[in-house]
Amino acid sequence: MVDMGGTGEEEETEVGGAGEQQRTEMEIGWPTDVRHVAHVTFDRFHGFRGLPVELQPEVDGKAPSASKTVFGVSTESMQCSYDSRGNSIPTILLQMQQRLYHQGGLKVEGIFRITAEDSQEQYVRDHLNSGLVPDGIDVHCLAGLIKAWFRELPGGLLDSLPADEVTQCQSEDDCARLCTRLPPAKAALLDWAVNLMADVAREEKANKMGTRNVAMVFAPNMTQTVDPLTALKYAVQVMNFLNMLIERALKQTDQPPQQSF
Repeated sequence: MVDMGGTGEEEETEVGGAGEQQRTEMEIGWPTDVRHVAHVTFDRFHGFRGLPVELQPEVDGKAPSASKTVFGVSTESMQCSYDSRGNSIPTILLQMQQRLYHQGGLKVEGIFRITAEDSQEQYVRDHLNSGLVPDGIDVHCLAGLIKAWFRELPGGLLDSLPADEVTQCQSEDDCARLCTRLPPAKAALLDWAVNLMADVAREEKANKMGTRNVAMVFAPNMTQTVDPLTALKYAVQVMNFLNMLIERALKQTDQPPQQSF
């Protein structure tokens, strides 16, 4: 919820004296000296609501995020849509996924492992912040930006789960039970990500990215452990955790769509 109003602050300039010195003073008004201009809300499924007519040309009512960027912000402040499994997912992620699939990215060797040029990544980021996936983008760039989105997610996708319990998971069912302890928004994101990884693994003959390989490249992006050595050790545990979830998702392929966790 965003309230935009005046601050009651005024700026005065006085010129005088032999040296013609210039002085600026800030006067702070009373709390009652506030003019209510507009009451604007950000709807996760419809964008900004209540924008004044004069602001509509400058602010996209269907903006992808309440922020100026779609990276490094929580899902609560992003425009979302439902995926085929009923998960509420940031629309920009679904758009990147759709483009990746449409361009045959799942069958490209090394998808999600090979990095794209930094210059192209920044170009695409700028467009994504406006809610657009530009044409003619390399699939490796799209894949890299999907990983980057998770890497920059505040709080990390899996960091609300106790690290020792992630390490102790020995079976697919253990992993699934632990996932039920994630906050709903992050549980939905993990379910979407795991099924994306499963789609990649299904094309292993073409892309050389089996379950373990795809889990390996995603694992470092799912947590935000500060200490590099700890992060490296934990990434191995997260890789095993993701690998079991991917294997579980592949086994459920023939079942009706439903949330896995």
